[in-house]
Amino acid sequence: MRVVTGSNPVAPTILSSIEVRLPGSTDHDFAWAREKMVQEQIIARGISDARVIEAMRKVPRHLFVDAGLINSAYDGIALPIGAKQTLSHPYMAARMTEALGLAGEEKVLEVGTGSGYQTALLAELCFNVFSVEKIRPLSRKARTLLDRLEYHNIAIHAGDGTLGWSEHAPYDGIIVTAAAPKLPQPLLEQLSISGRMIIPIGKDESQVMMRITRTAAGFDEEQIGECRFVKLRGKYGWRD
Repeated sequence: MRVVTGSNPVAPTILSSIEVRLPGSTDHDFAWAREKMVQEQIIARGISDARVIEAMRKVPRHLFVDAGLINSAYDGIALPIGAKQTLSHPYMAARMTEALGLAGEEKVLEVGTGSGYQTALLAELCFNVFSVEKIRPLSRKARTLLDRLEYHNIAIHAGDGTLGWSEHAPYDGIIVTAAAPKLPQPLLEQLSISGRMIIPIGKDESQVMMRITRTAAGFDEEQIGECRFVKLRGKYGWRD
């Protein structure tokens, strides 16, 4: 059964024509900046999944940042989104998404909705996204924007992401957009057999991106590179 927010379940929205005009900027400016980002920060750095690249071309990243940062929306940097949280730089978003290996029919859990940008990328690439955000004002803001962009295959919950969202488990993929000190046990339990979880593990100074694949015999762990994220807060993460 497909679980959605909104009144009518429909396929993921394609956003190639959805933009917002801001003073001093045009839709063409944003399209050009987005294509430049894709060419120089995504393709040039080794991202090869055609579906991920297309999603990066379509999702209007500039709508997910504060107006004062609009000119930096497509730069290769992380950007603050309030509440001491950040929007990951484009390459990291693409790299984590590619590592999930999505084909289009999956159910994915996102831990850390943040601005909603990563959520939108996932919505372009899988059947359903269930996203959990600990900071309620961020979850409300993301929900408002994603509704405005007419995504109907996303459900958002405000709560402790380290607990996952057991009501809709198991998940074919789980993506965690903050660093945990160790693998959260509830998330492992909510992975389906053959499901994959992408999660940063480590402390402030040293973090490693991990891909965890659930098998019939247990869990396979793979390191896929160094990274730097804010801390994952919660019962099975860093304590407040």
